Amino acid sequence: MLDSVSLREKLNLTSDADPSGFIVPSQEKSLSTILEIAHTLTGLSRLEAKLESVIERLQSLVQMRRGIVCLFGHDGVPQIIVGGGRNEGRDSRCGVRLPQGAIDQIVASGQPLIVENVALHSAFSSSDVEMLDAAGNTRVAFIGVPIDVDEKVAGTLSIDRIADNGMRAQLDDDLHLLTKVASLLGRTAKLHYIFERDRGRLMDEEFRLQKQLSEPKPHGRERKKVQVDGIIGDSPALRGLLDKIEVIAKSNSTVLLRGESGTGKELVAKAIHEHSARGKRSFVKLNCAALTETVLESELFGHEKGAFTGAFNMRKGRFELADKGTLFLDEIGEISASFQAKLLRVLQEQEFERVGGNQTVKVDVRVIAATNRNLEEAVARKEFRADLYYRISVVPLLLPPLRERRTDIPLLAARFLKNFNNENGRALVFDSSAIDVLMSCEFPGNVRELENCVQRTATLAQGSSIVRHDFACCHGQCLSAKLWRCGPEEMARQPSPNFSLPARLSMPPPEAITAVQPVSSELTPLGPPGRPAVGAAKLADRERVIAAMERSGWVQAKAARLLGLTPRQIGYALRRHGIEIKRF
Repeated sequence: MLDSVSLREKLNLTSDADPSGFIVPSQEKSLSTILEIAHTLTGLSRLEAKLESVIERLQSLVQMRRGIVCLFGHDGVPQIIVGGGRNEGRDSRCGVRLPQGAIDQIVASGQPLIVENVALHSAFSSSDVEMLDAAGNTRVAFIGVPIDVDEKVAGTLSIDRIADNGMRAQLDDDLHLLTKVASLLGRTAKLHYIFERDRGRLMDEEFRLQKQLSEPKPHGRERKKVQVDGIIGDSPALRGLLDKIEVIAKSNSTVLLRGESGTGKELVAKAIHEHSARGKRSFVKLNCAALTETVLESELFGHEKGAFTGAFNMRKGRFELADKGTLFLDEIGEISASFQAKLLRVLQEQEFERVGGNQTVKVDVRVIAATNRNLEEAVARKEFRADLYYRISVVPLLLPPLRERRTDIPLLAARFLKNFNNENGRALVFDSSAIDVLMSCEFPGNVRELENCVQRTATLAQGSSIVRHDFACCHGQCLSAKLWRCGPEEMARQPSPNFSLPARLSMPPPEAITAVQPVSSELTPLGPPGRPAVGAAKLADRERVIAAMERSGWVQAKAARLLGLTPRQIGYALRRHGIEIKRF
């Protein structure tokens, strides 16, 4: 950042009055404006936005009708043109917007150009004169100065104004000020070129390294890189997973997907199906933890007409619907012991009977199961059948957590923000400081937690870009971080966070705020003594339910067990408090 002392020494401005009657800007005002320009140029916004701000501030520094900043690329062609506060950007018609002859003279000589009447100067063609509205009796003056980078002309700064008699001294003073501004622009342009060069070099290096990592060994057969819709990233851990998906998809073996909640097990299961010979057949999925045992049996095996109350017609189960295709059983570690025996027979024999029926139905189904539980410990504690474990764990596949593929976080966050922009009609972008925040987070909830974080932050963001201070974790207000750090029991004992809305977001009037509903009698009991519970008297019922649902990955059956409720009670609580179920 430039300081006012050095600027005062460098500018050496005067504050005398011009005999023609024009008042030269005072030294104090000039210093103040140039300090504002220096501050703008050292900001974090895009270069085009910085140049627009410079043009706006120039209007208070010199008398001007229009100002133009033009920066050239490495090939000498105008790359960025900003005029009159409008970002013209890259445009093949930039020569029409610039007095090309005058610009060429400044570039060729490397010296400033002052013209008191553009209509009489040889550097301005008739089209230039017309463009500057200098035809007829209107006299238009022009001042242009080069923008130097490493003693080479990298651009120009020019203004035009209505000319009056005896204004040569005023033009000289304006030239002196524009030269100082051009010097600041030259430093900014140099940093921009260095950044662009380094970014290109780093991108090329990253591409080269990624290509080396993805290439097979010389003695191996060259393989095509796997592309899976919905799976975003290019980290080594993810590439290794995609390579395994390609291999696993070639067989019909049962697959067990292991990994933490939110790592994308359903996407991987669908990718295995789509890359297999069954890809054109049905892909049927079912969350085992979301249903009771009786409902789960009907969902998987189907039922005959009249099998139970409400069974008015015969209904095919998921196994029949997935015949010749793939059946994905999510949260298989949550099924009851009695149902495990029924499922084992279907997996071994590929046959079953519908509920209420006695006719055996044979199917050809590939089963892909998923769980985030430690099944080995469950088998040791007699909570999960060992024979079923060996049946579903033919090909175990471990999904890497997000903390092991941090280089994928910017790509994932960008995709989630793009989806948010499309759904809400916004055009938010991530600032570099925002990416740093995301890269430093552990995200124990993995991709699901990252998506929630992006949506929450984008919803509350006030500017056109998301910066570091927009994130709740930077203000100690991230409930997810507290939940994973403390656990549900300690979370219940923590004081409620004091959330403060941004200054520009107005709070509704007191009379518009709906009174908090009394504690539901269905949520007051947390289960028998000694059973883990999420809630406590200090947290409202709604917060307890949300905390339990977040902890259980938004699986109602698991949240019900944490709260000591039945699935029906947790469903009623969700509807009562207006909690929307998150689908992943």
